[in-house]
Amino acid sequence: MLWRLIGTRLALAALTLLLVSIIIFVGIEVLPGDVASRVLGREATASQKAIFREQMHLDRPLYERYLIWVSNALQGDFGRALTSDREVVDIVTPKLRNTLLLAAFSFLLYIPLTLIFAIISAVKRNSFMDNLISGLTIVGLSTPEFLLATVLLLLFAVKIPVLPTISALEKAKTLGDFVRFMTLPAITLAIVTSVYAIRMLRDNLIEVLDADYIKMAQLKGLSIWQVTWRHAVPNALLPTLNVTALNLAYLIGGVVIVERVFVFPGMGNHLVNAIQLLDVPVIEAIVLIISAIYILSNLVADVAGILLTPRLRTG
Repeated sequence: MLWRLIGTRLALAALTLLLVSIIIFVGIEVLPGDVASRVLGREATASQKAIFREQMHLDRPLYERYLIWVSNALQGDFGRALTSDREVVDIVTPKLRNTLLLAAFSFLLYIPLTLIFAIISAVKRNSFMDNLISGLTIVGLSTPEFLLATVLLLLFAVKIPVLPTISALEKAKTLGDFVRFMTLPAITLAIVTSVYAIRMLRDNLIEVLDADYIKMAQLKGLSIWQVTWRHAVPNALLPTLNVTALNLAYLIGGVVIVERVFVFPGMGNHLVNAIQLLDVPVIEAIVLIISAIYILSNLVADVAGILLTPRLRTG
């Protein structure tokens, strides 16, 4: 039963990625305009354009171009960028590394931020602290990413200049410099992703704390904080797994706005640049990678939910 469920999730993830790849390719390839004319310029002759279309397989039917593209992508070959004639992999790889590092840093901030505020809010329910945390999370949910990023930028880079305004990672010479350049965007992403998780985990904790076995543990002499950490938190985390998976996918793939505000050299920022230049191979590669990460994050959450739920695990 367990392996059948996991196998089903894997098959659905693979099918979803296949359908997404078709949508990405068709949606980008049918954009108006002639790629050959855009890349070679107005001065290009008809024969030069014909040679370019043949090299880029633009003279073939759409389904053949898709099969060529997806077969090459499975081998890690996304072609060459139209604007620089460099391998797309060579362009995207450092951007992906930077985005993954930013996501990891943000996630390290997200975990304690979510746990601490959710636990305090649940244990001190209906108190001043609970109302304050609830109010702050509502404000966080209502605040767009670019506004929060701008406020943090003005506060910690202009008014109190302790952090840099631009995430110029290429100028980092030490680990301390690297962390400083990543701190503001990481804090922004951690706040954006944690506000909803705090509210959900708080509600789950309150429900678990009202259970009979929690009251029995308190009667045995354990403090409310001990009971919460040892018994309530593990049982309340399961419903939050899907939210955490979505947050992790957002940290990697949905950071376009935050990366633009801080000029962070990641995939999101480069995707905007590629769209502005209509660099089709780069756009297709980045969107496919982001989609794959998003699907993989949800797959991990589903499998973790199966493994942590005895009813599903034992059938």
